Amino acid sequence: MNTSKMALVIGANGGIGREACLALKRHDWQVRALVRTPPAEQNAHGVTWIKGDAMNATDVLGAAAGAQLIVHAVNPAGYRGWDKVVLPMLDNTIDAAKATGARIVLPGTIYNFGPDAFPLLREDSPQHPITRKGEIRAEMERRLATAGVRVLILRCGDFIGPQAASTWFSQGLVQPNKPVTVLRYPGDYSIAHAWAYLPDVGETMARLLDREHALADVDVFHFGGYWLDGHAMTEAVRRATNSPRIPLRRFPWWMTAVLAPFMETLRELRKMRYLWQSPIQLDDRKLVAFLGNKPYTPIDEALRATLMGIGCLSGRSDSAHVAV
Repeated sequence: MNTSKMALVIGANGGIGREACLALKRHDWQVRALVRTPPAEQNAHGVTWIKGDAMNATDVLGAAAGAQLIVHAVNPAGYRGWDKVVLPMLDNTIDAAKATGARIVLPGTIYNFGPDAFPLLREDSPQHPITRKGEIRAEMERRLATAGVRVLILRCGDFIGPQAASTWFSQGLVQPNKPVTVLRYPGDYSIAHAWAYLPDVGETMARLLDREHALADVDVFHFGGYWLDGHAMTEAVRRATNSPRIPLRRFPWWMTAVLAPFMETLRELRKMRYLWQSPIQLDDRKLVAFLGNKPYTPIDEALRATLMGIGCLSGRSDSAHVAV
């Protein structure tokens, strides 16, 4: 086994960071993880855990020593403090990459696009965000593209997965730690939305990096994932839970309006409502051509693992399974 490749994952306690660690390990990388709260087991999942803060440049630079890769998967919890911490954290990662010669991998989102780019988002679609969070996301990509370091951006839709705790699916469509008795869809039932299964995202990152020689210095790919409207998502959840009568209802946006003045997370959530008012699909033709296939686990299997992982379904989830 070749373990000479060293990767640093910043934000490894989050859903995408955890899956990036697992996937890179499967692809023969040595993995370090910079987190504020390391697990009790020092080498959990075969990862070297380092206690530190992404806001501290010295912590990031020290953790990145000798790394050929830095996965920047850190985000403020609950949407809080985006305008204060997101760009400084990224700047620390960029400085560390300049010092070590590492490539930066950024899990991208659809927030940096406005309605003028919908419904089909290509890698070169115009970025005219209409929210402050979207503006910051667009600025993150701009800084990476002009930093003089190698960059890989993999843009995804909303996440599902056994470790996807704070997502639209696990906090909006269903209620965690409860059997699914109703599905609440944030848009019109006929509007399709882009979803990404976290274990597949991690595996796709690793497969792209396996072909480092074929990547551009600054390369962007779109992860198509699943494109489902409210009806299709409900049918998939019914199949995954073996509960054919789960009803489909409207997400209670009125409730978020009532509570938003008291909860920053809900205030930020309401600003993202526009993403549910139009069909949004990520064009993955570049990704599929590069990898040679569609790297997506069947939706029923992905949803079953997700529902087990968030406590909505009994059984054991296995986030190590990915499509090949």
